[in-house]
Amino acid sequence: MFDTVAMSRLTVAAPVGRMADVLRACTELGCVHIESYTNFEDGVNVGQASSSEEANRVSSLLAKVRAAISAFKPVNADGPVPLGRVKELLEGSFADELQSGLDLLDTHRDSEAELEVLDEQIHLLRRLAPLNMDLELLAGSARVEVYVAETKKASKAKSVFGSLTQKVELAVAPGIVAVACMPSEGAEVQMAIGELGGKPVQIPNMTGSVDNALKQLLSTRSEVEATMHSASEDAARWATNNGRNILAIHEYLTKEDEIHTAPTQLAVSGQAFALDAWVPSSKSDEVKTALREFASHVDVEAFEPDHHHHDDHDDHHDEPTPPVALENDAVSRPFELMVGLVGRPTYGTFDPTFFLMLTFPMIYGLILGDFGYGFIIFLLGTWLGTMPFAADPVAKNGITILKWMGVWCMIWGFLFAEGFGFVWDDTGQMGDASPLAGIYAWTYSNITFPAFVTDTLNMSYTHIPFHRATSSLSEYVLLSVYLGVAHLMFGFILGFINVARAHGVVAAFFEKGSWMIILAAGTLHIYGFLTSDQGVFDATPYAIATLVGVVCLIIGLAVFEKFGWAGGLIMGPIETFGLLANTLSYLRVMGVGVAGVKIAEVSITMGWDLMWSGGGVVSIVLGLVLFVLIQAFALALGLLSPSIHAARLHFVEWMGKFYDGSGRVFTPLGGRTLHTEGQS
Repeated sequence: MFDTVAMSRLTVAAPVGRMADVLRACTELGCVHIESYTNFEDGVNVGQASSSEEANRVSSLLAKVRAAISAFKPVNADGPVPLGRVKELLEGSFADELQSGLDLLDTHRDSEAELEVLDEQIHLLRRLAPLNMDLELLAGSARVEVYVAETKKASKAKSVFGSLTQKVELAVAPGIVAVACMPSEGAEVQMAIGELGGKPVQIPNMTGSVDNALKQLLSTRSEVEATMHSASEDAARWATNNGRNILAIHEYLTKEDEIHTAPTQLAVSGQAFALDAWVPSSKSDEVKTALREFASHVDVEAFEPDHHHHDDHDDHHDEPTPPVALENDAVSRPFELMVGLVGRPTYGTFDPTFFLMLTFPMIYGLILGDFGYGFIIFLLGTWLGTMPFAADPVAKNGITILKWMGVWCMIWGFLFAEGFGFVWDDTGQMGDASPLAGIYAWTYSNITFPAFVTDTLNMSYTHIPFHRATSSLSEYVLLSVYLGVAHLMFGFILGFINVARAHGVVAAFFEKGSWMIILAAGTLHIYGFLTSDQGVFDATPYAIATLVGVVCLIIGLAVFEKFGWAGGLIMGPIETFGLLANTLSYLRVMGVGVAGVKIAEVSITMGWDLMWSGGGVVSIVLGLVLFVLIQAFALALGLLSPSIHAARLHFVEWMGKFYDGSGRVFTPLGGRTLHTEGQS
């Protein structure tokens, strides 16, 4: 759960005639990540994709299926399709059924394209209508040239053409002019139209009056539009009836296609081939058993990373690194979506998924901290979970994260006694009339923080509810800073373990331990300054420890991270002040949280209070509208802003202390099965 999945190196050698069997077995296993062969030698090359009739059929059908999926966006809300049923569909009339769906798409696209042409022609005819001339006359002939142009200066046409009007036929209407002339006068006519700022108008290839042509086009447009709507409705029905099957068939065909194309990743000689791959170490025995039926040589060896130091790192850069697979339980697995946003962790390092599950929604809830908004967010997530698109794994994970955010928002909202901008204890807007006043009277009297905790943290307010925007504001500030220190320290601890695994304890001490010393000692030194008569520059043990940490950091940067001594001396102090900025960044928890409280309060002062001001129906209606609108704005802002800030604190501040997102994603041959039952 906390580490990336342990991988083993798989090598397989077998006669060329067994290649298809080995690849199919790898596909059915669903856990074999093939490495492409690149070490070319005499007599050994990469294989060639199958060009058999079956391979071509699969490839052609897969292309059509992908086109259908791209267009129809099908969903599967009914679970996987049995493998036998998938094969039955492929052997039956699926190809014809698929073609009928694609034909509906073609009809819809053709209708759309035709409508665009018709709309352009209709628009053109409407521009020509003011001239009240037949289209044949506007089209001109071999002996007569006709120029039609749009212009805002049509009223000035006669003055601009001047004496030229005696040689040409000029028709003028608001916004448009038409000129018929002999070819010899064409140049002068074009110059006059240019002086008017005229834009040429193309005459459609039609006959008769403009009005009749316009009626004809509008009638045709109605027919085409009806055809398009009918095709759209038929396509929607087709997608509903076939969506689940087409997703399962796409999954099956993708695996089959990979079997046919996978030889391009293998080393092949005249008589034999070799396969180089990675498998999860937990699957080693299963893989050996399955492949030994077809291959003369099957070897699975657990990967043992070479724990070298930085100074010889460059000598090992060509060593193969396993791809990275994550293994989390059902509760934390949705948060792999967030991990994926910053890249896959490098092999052998911590997988932060579980920790993100604990801290991201918690910090989000700490910022928003309103049980009313949290309840709505949870209901929103629950409702979204009933939608067809929720069957998609990515959407499902996102919805789960949203519900976690709602739950934590409710928890913190209860501790803060905040709901829909109201304070729900007897100090709030409702006073003793609040339905929760009794509960909070009991918590205030019976639940307090232990004295040694509050004394240590220098927090004077020890009760629940915790009024973060009023009486407990200073404690809310301290809580945000303490959270930042703890969160960053945990990140450095994870980073220390990662570096110790890769490069040894000494490197870990100077690279990450130095930061831990600076953070811990610096925090305690500042704490002493704030809580006693200690000066900022007093030589306290914590101040000395901080300087020791800075010296260790300089050594780490210079020696272990290859900055050189000049770089270490320059970057060490700069990075130290950067750590202060990282820590203070957690004050956004307080800042954004209090800002959200004040926005919600506006809905009460401007809306709720107006409703109960006794101003009659107008006041009630206006107050209600203002209350609802401001509440909706506060909720929308509460969904967006705390999410962004909570994500930043994790992705930038925290994960930056230990996380390297450059790992390769584990992609087993055939991919992961979601829609097909009985296929690995």
